[in-house]
Amino acid sequence: MQVVAFSLPCPRREIFSVSAGTGRLLYVFCGVPICMTRTKKPNRRSLSAKAQGITADKRSRRYQAILNALQESGSIAVEDLSERLHVSVVTIRRDLDELEQQGLLNRTHGGAVSGHPLFYEPFKNDRSFMEQVKRLADEKRRIGRAAAAMIQPGETIAITPGTTTAEIIRGLPLNFNITVVTNTVNIAMELSKRKDVNVFVTGGHLRGDWFSLVGATAVQALNNLLIHKVFIGADGLDAEWGASCHSADESELNAALLKRARRRIAVVDHTKFNVVAGWRITDITGIQAIVTDTGASDEMIAPFEAKGIQLIRV
Repeated sequence: MQVVAFSLPCPRREIFSVSAGTGRLLYVFCGVPICMTRTKKPNRRSLSAKAQGITADKRSRRYQAILNALQESGSIAVEDLSERLHVSVVTIRRDLDELEQQGLLNRTHGGAVSGHPLFYEPFKNDRSFMEQVKRLADEKRRIGRAAAAMIQPGETIAITPGTTTAEIIRGLPLNFNITVVTNTVNIAMELSKRKDVNVFVTGGHLRGDWFSLVGATAVQALNNLLIHKVFIGADGLDAEWGASCHSADESELNAALLKRARRRIAVVDHTKFNVVAGWRITDITGIQAIVTDTGASDEMIAPFEAKGIQLIRV
């Protein structure tokens, strides 16, 4: 170890020695060595990175809160969000602009509304389509949000066609890095801008009434998949007959998804209870949980609870 020594003009012969290798300061006072370590200055680059991480985390939480508020009501105002989240209106406007660029909402004067991609535009003059979209819209948003809250980071989930199931993807948490398996074109398109979501589309023959892909090709595409949770819509849900729909092709595809899922969840509004449609998807033992709205009475859900099925009303 190289040592540089020097003397100070002091009657007590104090001597300082500095180690060139370690930077330690050796202070000899009246023949007694005292070792002192130089204090390191804070790393400004490290502190800056930490601050940026905290800022990004706060921003991510704001984004999620904005999307949650949007799904609750379908529209949000800048002033209300500013008050609710305790940030400036400038910050909220910047957040809304960023979320619009990600395709998660549409900006309006003074706020934002739920984002509907341009491929829905040709259907705005289709009365039957618009009736399906608007019917029990608030209830479907609540159901979708509750179902989305059941999803865990890193999971593979499956979503079947329908207006209620479509609300699930609009309530998906940010940065969960999940995989979505679907036979539904509109769901795949709505998720196309989500960089944190992997989308697997089955392929198959397109049925135009609700963008669904069906047929042997769609079923075969599921052969090697393991699905953590499947969320199915249904035209009818009966405690004896089970879940059912009006299409033979869709019932086959939905049944195949159920067989490959660890947890099987039906998402239906209250008007679907005690209804039997033409084609059975599964008997009631194939359903483990049902998410519905508060319009479902105790009498309506009692037969399902008696069979050990979890009921969630929102």
